[in-house]
Amino acid sequence: MTRNVMVAGIGNIFQSDDAFGVEVALRLAARPTPVGVRVEDFGIRGMHLAYALLDGYDALVLIDAVPMGEPAGTLAIIEPEVAPALATGSEARPAVDAHSMNPDTVLTTLAHLGGSVEKVFILGCQPATVVEGMGLSPVISSVLDDAVEMCSELVSQLMSESVEPAGRRRDS
Repeated sequence: MTRNVMVAGIGNIFQSDDAFGVEVALRLAARPTPVGVRVEDFGIRGMHLAYALLDGYDALVLIDAVPMGEPAGTLAIIEPEVAPALATGSEARPAVDAHSMNPDTVLTTLAHLGGSVEKVFILGCQPATVVEGMGLSPVISSVLDDAVEMCSELVSQLMSESVEPAGRRRDS
């Protein structure tokens, strides 16, 4: 069975290491991808991501800078708990902010629009800094290739339906 997987790079390119997801998505988009896989830089456009997911995806991989309390550059694949209300859309509507990239808000919006996604993963990177400014810090730049490989491996697992990556970490 061919699965449909959305790989979404998220983050703000004007806040240094917060651009991690955007940079990884751009590198991934330049590579060949399997049929059924869509790679896109969504930046800070959470509402656009929710609408894009309405096209029908079995899995969502978000790539983002994630504060984890680890050394800068630490990469992790996280499988967050998706609350039942997010799956059914039974909670009150979220405040709509076209630039909100909070995964809960995106998934809640998706549910209210009548869509859903079966599996959600986050490829996170512990940022060194998220101060105003363009360009990644050297330590985050040095893990981009590793992040691309981790994401490619995760997508391959998702496409073959042999998914068990939760809790894996790679320290730099």
